[in-house]
Amino acid sequence: MMIAVIPARAGSKRIPQKNIKIFCGKPIIAYSIEAAMATGLFDEVIVSTDSHKIAEVAAHYGASIPFLRPENLADDFSTTGQVMAHAVDWFQRNRGNLDSACCIYATAPLIMNGDLVSASEVFWSG
Repeated sequence: MMIAVIPARAGSKRIPQKNIKIFCGKPIIAYSIEAAMATGLFDEVIVSTDSHKIAEVAAHYGASIPFLRPENLADDFSTTGQVMAHAVDWFQRNRGNLDSACCIYATAPLIMNGDLVSASEVFWSG
């Protein structure tokens, strides 16, 4: 099982609600979700968020939101590593074995599925 995890917390100070701000016609998080899904690499694309609003937008674009991120992992001091560890741990406890998890940032509107496929050839080739 391979998953993509897109961290997207609500508490941005500089640009409030930046993950769901409209950028060139759609919410900025939609680009990361669509790119991840278009690769065909992932069994599931998960958004890790503390926000019901972000979760709603992410689900609209096809992402899974199996949990809301705990408050202690949604502050200015939480690291991407902690958020990824939480998502992987949650997945393994609730869904079973996990082979790989890929972190894709929500604020990467220029990411393309080809970028992810190319990276997978480097990291996942056996």
